[in-house]
Amino acid sequence: MSIGSLSLRVIVFGALALFVLLPFVQTVLLSFTLTLPREGHVTGEATLLNYAEVFARPDLRTSILNSLTYVTLNIGLCLAAGLPAAYAFARYRFTGDRHVLFALLAFRLTPPVVLSLPVFFLFANVGLVNTPVGIALVHCAFNLPIAIWILESFIAAVPREYDETCFIDGHSIPSFFFKRLIPVIAPGIGVTVFFCFVFSWVEVVLARILTVTAGKPITMAINALYGFQTDMGLVMAMTVMSLIPGMAMIWFVRNHIARGFVIRT
Repeated sequence: MSIGSLSLRVIVFGALALFVLLPFVQTVLLSFTLTLPREGHVTGEATLLNYAEVFARPDLRTSILNSLTYVTLNIGLCLAAGLPAAYAFARYRFTGDRHVLFALLAFRLTPPVVLSLPVFFLFANVGLVNTPVGIALVHCAFNLPIAIWILESFIAAVPREYDETCFIDGHSIPSFFFKRLIPVIAPGIGVTVFFCFVFSWVEVVLARILTVTAGKPITMAINALYGFQTDMGLVMAMTVMSLIPGMAMIWFVRNHIARGFVIRT
């Protein structure tokens, strides 16, 4: 590779990185800037007051906790239900098995807004409106097909002889799942967690419909901050706070995500 070609690639990569990171850098800087005057402080002052207000306001603290709660529940439910289902699709053959798997994927392609009204009436009748549990359940319904599809492909890549050997060694089904299968398909679990988290954390339509007065997630809390006189510093502080759990999750599963995509390609 010539020096000119290398320099061109560095320039292009640097320009692309600047284009992608510039809005994020501006968001972070604005989150530390006072955009509305407060007693004893002037507009444009560098300050931590925006973050202090996030933690001082009960509604904002509750929205962050609500989001973390339903996202965690959603991921747990998807893995708990998706692993056995994916194993069944990968290891057993029954009439219409591929059609059932395709039907699950077809359901996932359904726009959430199409099901918003029946979901609201159903959850209102069982008392799950305005609760993180309700959002977790409906998100699980949309994420579970993807979880099954991803996990099934990873389990199918494991030879059947591996299962037989583990059972011959005396492993029960729970022991086989937790001690043998899950470590082998850890990259697939990492990819599954990633997609389930992303959908649930940024989803707005169902979260808005199922949270009328309470239980609002962080996306709704940020939206509620906009008004006639918007405190953009506070909005950006909440935005940065909403990015922290996602970055932490990606940090912990980054190796599994990388291995997972490499294995599947």
